[in-house]
Amino acid sequence: MELSEFDYELPADCIAQAPAAARDASRLLLIDRARGALADHVFAELPDLLRPGDCLVVNDSRVIPARVLARDVAGRPVEVLFVEAEGERRWRALVRPGRRCRPGAEMIVGDDGTGRLRVVGVGDDGSRVLERVDGSIADLLERYGLPPLPPYIARHAAPAPEDRDRYQTVYAKPPGSVAAPTAGLHFTEAVLERVRARGIEVHGLTLHVGPATFRPIRTNVVERHRLAAERVRVPEAVARAVNQARHEGRRVVAVGTTTTRALEGAALRGGEVEPLDGPVDLYITPGHRFRVVDALLTNFHLPRSSLLVLVSAFAGRELIVKAYQHAIRSEYRFYSYGDATLIE
Repeated sequence: MELSEFDYELPADCIAQAPAAARDASRLLLIDRARGALADHVFAELPDLLRPGDCLVVNDSRVIPARVLARDVAGRPVEVLFVEAEGERRWRALVRPGRRCRPGAEMIVGDDGTGRLRVVGVGDDGSRVLERVDGSIADLLERYGLPPLPPYIARHAAPAPEDRDRYQTVYAKPPGSVAAPTAGLHFTEAVLERVRARGIEVHGLTLHVGPATFRPIRTNVVERHRLAAERVRVPEAVARAVNQARHEGRRVVAVGTTTTRALEGAALRGGEVEPLDGPVDLYITPGHRFRVVDALLTNFHLPRSSLLVLVSAFAGRELIVKAYQHAIRSEYRFYSYGDATLIE
């Protein structure tokens, strides 16, 4: 399919610049695939929109404070996004501007100069391998790291104090993501309690969100895009619970596109979800046969993105176009801090 089929125009004021006053105060657009119908709700109503017996699966990865503001030896600013550890002192990172980060270049973090970084390699994708001269990268992030807000949020380089909490799900556990699994940002402990009280199971798997998730598609033909692998862990107990739900005819509801990729990737071989601890490079495009996921809770996604392609594969491109047009007219809030959809 042509990439242009996954493009749309979004007024700038539809892009959420801050989270809703309360997590569950976000709006929720219900998209009924069978009837092609749309219905407006708020997220606090989610427990009543789910069905008793549903198996709800979330991505419990914790966002790390991956963005660091550094400066080169001439004092010029360099923005660093650490994406993957290659050792205690070495991490792969995205840098901006790249011309200041050639091999051998050094950077300084912090006013006291205690954080020193050296570029020791350049990847084929333009990423850099950075080595900390005076300690571990983990300690550097703990001391100087910022929440890695996406660049369409105006204050991304200077996050507000509330972002450390709000750009994180309430059920986040193992650290490793450089972007939030945003569909989960709307949940509160109270909503989760009401979900369970309705006889709905809640299970957690882990997909550490990397830069591949939010990189735009740069090929004219959607299927020619390549999605880099991301680290996934599907515990045995979760695989067993999901398979049991499917065998009993109960719905599997994925919270987020990352959870969808993890579940579908873990079921590629035999159709049943298998325990998994390793990389998943599944790229879901229209024509994909969904083996596991029956309903999908997700935010509104960027044009020309692999995430928009995934939801179009799940719901059909025409219905997604209809839903997004309705959302724009109805002044829904888009992207990471925006509102949600429930596609069933």
